[in-house]
Amino acid sequence: MAYTSPFDYMAANDSSYQQLLAGYAEDIVKAQLIKEEYRTSAIAVYRLPDEAWARRISGVFSNELANKMPARAHAVISYNAHGGYQISVRAPLVNKIGADELCSLFASGGGRKSAAGINHLPYDELSLFIAEFEKKYP
Repeated sequence: MAYTSPFDYMAANDSSYQQLLAGYAEDIVKAQLIKEEYRTSAIAVYRLPDEAWARRISGVFSNELANKMPARAHAVISYNAHGGYQISVRAPLVNKIGADELCSLFASGGGRKSAAGINHLPYDELSLFIAEFEKKYP
């Protein structure tokens, strides 16, 4: 059945919408328990576990971090299905530039100035990514 708006779906399928909403809330709580793996005064790197909830929440979690700490750039690392990492980068909200340039240094990277990502970063390139991240946001 086609719906003319998401609100029509929500009204007609309250139980499935509530299930999605509850799942989202659980995912966010799990993400908020993750501590920085690496941090300076200008950047923070978070690595999410190789679990389904982490793949669902990586972009939203990146945005939440940016909003909570607007002077810092953030990278959220997730595991991908290709034997590497997927990385979500947010530039500092007080200086919304550079995320695209940073991610474009890597083969599958790109995005916008304030929010960008890398679809596949080989495991052995993580230290290179962090070094470039620090250079971009000293």
